[in-house]
Amino acid sequence: MKELIIDAATENLDEVMSFITEQLEAVDCPMKTQMQIEVAVEELFVNIAHYAYAPDTGTAKIRTEITADTAEITFIDSGVQYDPLAKPDPDVTLSAAERQIGGLGIYMVKKSMDDVRYEYKDGQNILTITKGIQL
Repeated sequence: MKELIIDAATENLDEVMSFITEQLEAVDCPMKTQMQIEVAVEELFVNIAHYAYAPDTGTAKIRTEITADTAEITFIDSGVQYDPLAKPDPDVTLSAAERQIGGLGIYMVKKSMDDVRYEYKDGQNILTITKGIQL
């Protein structure tokens, strides 16, 4: 397991992405899977940066357990309690103009990952994504 503790600010996104990419490349993660994981990580970290502590800034902890078979990435913050999985999925059959704003990013995360789980424990939001790494 590796861990990165960083200020939850969008200007730190590059460091978060480097942290994830380095580990995925170390296990020869296929490019398609790597891109799906990276899109999910970006979406989740940016959401924490924008909403968890607004208008202030707090920290985000990103834990990874990446093997040749599976990538499990956990995001932990002490911001406002929020379960992004509780919100209904957007109706993607509607045009963008007809759809309500919000929810599309977490919808994409749920569709591209094998498992997405949320819990609120000890004053912390804990969101874990899992994706199988197949060659």
